[in-house]
Amino acid sequence: MHKLLIAAGVATVLLAGCQHAEVKPACNPNEPAPMPPKPTMSYPASPTVDHVDVYHGTQVADPYRWLEEDSEQTKTWVNAQREFAEQYLARMPARDDYKKRLTTLWNYERYSTPTEAGGRYFYYYNNGLQNQSVLYVQEKNGEARVLLDPNTLSADGTVALSGVEISKNGRYIAYGVSKSGSDWQTWAVRDVRTGKDLNDNIEWVKFSSAAWTPDEKGFYYARYDAPKAGEELSGQNYFQKLYYHKIGTPQSADILVYHRPDQKEWGFGATVSDDGKYLVIPVWQGTDTRNRVFYKALTGKDRTVKPLIDQLEADYEFIGNDGSVFYFKTDLQAPRGRIIAIDVNKPATSRLKEVVPQTDNTLRFAMLAGNRFVLSYLKDAISHVEIRNIKGALEHTMSLPSLGTAGSFNGKRESHELFYTLTSYVQPTTVYRLDLNSKTSTVYREPKVDFNANEFVSEQIFYTSKDGTRVPMIISYKKGLQKTGKNPTILYGYGGFNIALSPSFNAATIAWLERGGVYAVANLRGGGEYGEPWHKAGTKGQKQNVFDDFVAAAEWLIKEQYTSSSHLGIHGGSNGGLLVGAAMTQRPDLFGAAVPAVGVLDMLRFQKFTIGWAWTSDYGSSDNAEDFPYLYAYSPLHNVKDGAQYPATMVMTADHDDRVVPYHSFKFAARLQAANASSEPMLIRIESKAGHGAGKPISKQIEDKADFFAFLEHHLK
Repeated sequence: MHKLLIAAGVATVLLAGCQHAEVKPACNPNEPAPMPPKPTMSYPASPTVDHVDVYHGTQVADPYRWLEEDSEQTKTWVNAQREFAEQYLARMPARDDYKKRLTTLWNYERYSTPTEAGGRYFYYYNNGLQNQSVLYVQEKNGEARVLLDPNTLSADGTVALSGVEISKNGRYIAYGVSKSGSDWQTWAVRDVRTGKDLNDNIEWVKFSSAAWTPDEKGFYYARYDAPKAGEELSGQNYFQKLYYHKIGTPQSADILVYHRPDQKEWGFGATVSDDGKYLVIPVWQGTDTRNRVFYKALTGKDRTVKPLIDQLEADYEFIGNDGSVFYFKTDLQAPRGRIIAIDVNKPATSRLKEVVPQTDNTLRFAMLAGNRFVLSYLKDAISHVEIRNIKGALEHTMSLPSLGTAGSFNGKRESHELFYTLTSYVQPTTVYRLDLNSKTSTVYREPKVDFNANEFVSEQIFYTSKDGTRVPMIISYKKGLQKTGKNPTILYGYGGFNIALSPSFNAATIAWLERGGVYAVANLRGGGEYGEPWHKAGTKGQKQNVFDDFVAAAEWLIKEQYTSSSHLGIHGGSNGGLLVGAAMTQRPDLFGAAVPAVGVLDMLRFQKFTIGWAWTSDYGSSDNAEDFPYLYAYSPLHNVKDGAQYPATMVMTADHDDRVVPYHSFKFAARLQAANASSEPMLIRIESKAGHGAGKPISKQIEDKADFFAFLEHHLK
């Protein structure tokens, strides 16, 4: 099974043109006149209803409950808010400058790391402004050709590739597509030689890839039952099932491999071992970092699904196998991660062996290439990569640039070549080829981006949070920056679900830095920077730690004269949108602007829609009496106070977001507009034909970023 990672479009932005520091007139006669600094807001009507829920004896009003419904009233409200936000944003002095510069700077060639199969290389390429990256195939000594161009699947680029799996010998690809950013996928099969699709059509796939069998006759995948009509984007997702699809047959003939009607929350992955002898089935439950592992022999008489790890005790990620010996990356009795081997033919009491012990760094990724372990660690959120032999002995430590991230590793067990990328906040993503025998890395693909990376710098600092915890933060800016306390600054964070924020290049950030801005990324608790204890310290009843870490980062930036409250903006998406919503409602005095994007903002009802129930492993649930008090205490929607003075806010969401359904943002924006006592705007920007973010076409990304930076630039003075 060969997984080809879809390269995310790199937002490359440099900003030229007018500088709008204290300039009143427009820079050119075609540009709208700058808006007054404190406009009077007259928002579209947001009627309230007398709806009250009772949670464990506590009455909680929900005056905007009607915005959860896909009704004509909601559609009218959405259209009115869209028009209101557009009229406001159209008057932003820097909006057109950003659009022009984004369009120019995004226009550079981008490549993914290649995957080799059957003597062919498969990779993604974008010539610059293509809405979606194109999948190419190339014989090792031949010309590259287009294998699949998702830009031809829709006129506006809103149909995107959501996954590609290459069969063992490169004869076929199975590929998934999603529409308008939805998590729902439809999978098809393409013949690599002819470039034509077979008749296969697999529907209602979500949170699944495909795992080919070695004979290339079919693949394993997971799906849900078809949702009820009208509930495609809001209905809850339970009872995932694992199937085998034989190519050339209808989906109705697919074989049900495994499901658990007694476990509605269980979901199933699938990996076929390189030797083709085993199907490994990781069993996930929500966003819990722990998982179970089942397996099935694909040869011999006994082909029943068997449990290998049947307890929810640790995280297990299958790396590969030598016969009956399975290798796993795990945090079992090792919170920062280690490599173990499990012999499935031995009794449970003697089957486990440690191969690579836990180190002082956090193990985030492991694979087998060239019959070696490639292990990517985080050391204070910065990459540290080791190559070890199959017995675990260290062979080589890769040399990486400071404050950088190595990722997108691609290689095969039997091959000596390994491809990977290197990137940082101020260095474009470059593809490298590593010869595992000579330990030599060479540049394979280097982008040519229209800016001088030597003009910018990233530095890592450590600050102290409210309870004394030491937290890292990376701050990027243009060389020569003066610490006057007046630099417009964006503070970004996430802090959840064991996700680590390591440096990555986004040229939109360069645009901000070039205009004199500062960009800071705080590595908050709740993430995965320091292993499972760091993650757990920002979950459930300890979630407030995440917000405290974020506030402490803001206070440090102000104390050290990078910025001041009126010049400080905060931003985050999804769980990071929750972070921003909580921070701005708890400390509205601390920030000049806030942009929560596709955020989880109603902490009492998130679990009732689509996959929201899965987040209870991190958040808890208002259905539980012990969780309700802390959720209610920080839920952004429920902590907007009448008469409070909130910073300029632009809530961002999308109408096809079926991950964090947009009602979160709808209700939060309506509440802010009704409650805010400051003269700062409370906007909601609602993207059409878009979802949670994946697969968003370049054209929409340019518009999104232009509005984002223009709004912040204006309101951070």
